[in-house]
Amino acid sequence: MYQLKINDKYNYDIAKDGDELSINSEKITVDIQQLNASSFHVINDLQSYNVEVVSFNGSEKTAEIKVNNNTYTVTAEDQFDILLDKLGLSSLNTAKVSEIKAPMPGMVLKVFVTEGMEVKKGDNLFVLEAMKMENIIKAPADVIVKTVKIKPGDKVEKGQVLMMF
Repeated sequence: MYQLKINDKYNYDIAKDGDELSINSEKITVDIQQLNASSFHVINDLQSYNVEVVSFNGSEKTAEIKVNNNTYTVTAEDQFDILLDKLGLSSLNTAKVSEIKAPMPGMVLKVFVTEGMEVKKGDNLFVLEAMKMENIIKAPADVIVKTVKIKPGDKVEKGQVLMMF
């Protein structure tokens, strides 16, 4: 069983038992043919649909799907995700980040953020030069920068706290 959320608006319960598919407890008969690695042809109730998986993120269980040239964002939860939500344990999976420490000794070349700035997971925070290589340090989670303890030209040691969130 899966719970799908389409465009953060519509919710569907999907269950598959062998060749049988149920959407919101209603059994449907559908013909699905895979055309290539990311394209499918679907026939349901005498209507034809061309489906393409534009992007897929397995770890976050999200996908962007194009159906007859309309793009949809799909988020899925399986029975284990649903159980963790019911037990109140789903928040354990989210990273609690309060600081960034220097992963290695080096010199700060650039700082991209300022105090009070809101950053998203994966945004660039600063560039650290170590062993003649430039390393871009990225945000590990969606956070608000509380304190920036570095500036360009600073030399840092491994484990030194560089930013607080």
